[in-house]
Amino acid sequence: MIYSRRLAPTLLVYLLALGLLVFSFLLAISLGAANIPLDEVWRLLFHPEGSNNALIVHTLRLPRAIVAALVGACLGVAGAMMQGITRNPLSEPGIMGVNAGAVLAILVALVFFPGLPPWSTVVVAALGGVGAAALVYSITLSVGLTPVRLALAGIAVGSMLGAAASFLLIIFEDRTRGVLFSLSGSVAGRTWEHVWTLLPWAVPALLLALILSHQINLLSLGEDVARGLGTRVEVVRLVSTTLAVLLAGAAVSVAGPIGFLGLMVPHAARGLVGPDYRQVIPLSAILGASLMLLSDLAARLIDKPLETPVGILIAGIGAPFLVYVARRMAVRD
Repeated sequence: MIYSRRLAPTLLVYLLALGLLVFSFLLAISLGAANIPLDEVWRLLFHPEGSNNALIVHTLRLPRAIVAALVGACLGVAGAMMQGITRNPLSEPGIMGVNAGAVLAILVALVFFPGLPPWSTVVVAALGGVGAAALVYSITLSVGLTPVRLALAGIAVGSMLGAAASFLLIIFEDRTRGVLFSLSGSVAGRTWEHVWTLLPWAVPALLLALILSHQINLLSLGEDVARGLGTRVEVVRLVSTTLAVLLAGAAVSVAGPIGFLGLMVPHAARGLVGPDYRQVIPLSAILGASLMLLSDLAARLIDKPLETPVGILIAGIGAPFLVYVARRMAVRD
């Protein structure tokens, strides 16, 4: 009876979150420079035809919406995993410098290894993210590992790597032409090619994150408790961190750096279903996808037919949220 009482609110949260995701997905396809009624969008998704609206839905907006949803899910889950692994509520790919490292690695590959196949972009981005995260941890360990110091080190490393990326953009302008808008954090112009680039990495990584959620639960209780329960802490931390960086790298490889989404979404998920990462991780995927879809929609509508990079909009919400979380931590301490 007690278990069923706890399960009912969680199921309700999931049902509402899934409803929001479906509505956001349909709305992202419906609205834009040319608006298409929702009922027509639903019909065209399952019964395509030769009309202009069908062309808009299947060629332009559907792949863009799928990419946005996958990017949001990847960043939301990556943020949740990082916060659980480090027991740091300020952790997320952008703040930890992972996004900046991924962008720099992509630019280096574009400038010096232009012949690499498209699928390798995700691997390159992940390697850049791993390098950035390792640098952040090494800096923080030398002065004492605390959540605020980790966040400050991540911001500093991210700024340094961002400056290096800007240097490459300026010096090798002829080779990096056309990527500046993407590196602002955007899913504009994303096609089925981007979907097939992202999908083989994102879906298995998200499933693995669900499988590891119980181990992340144990890590979030502290190393001593986790070891006492038979967890191989170093192995779990290494695998989980690599997976989180891969998720972030996959998102950055097709959408550029989108900061703060991985910070906000896990906090919202924990507020709705509690601290159990078996619930937090899947809900973070759903909420992250919904937030990304709605933010991208807003980016299209603010100054249509022109587009605002979605990363700028999310940063406008996320930066104050970062300050709020940091102040709340300071009050507790």
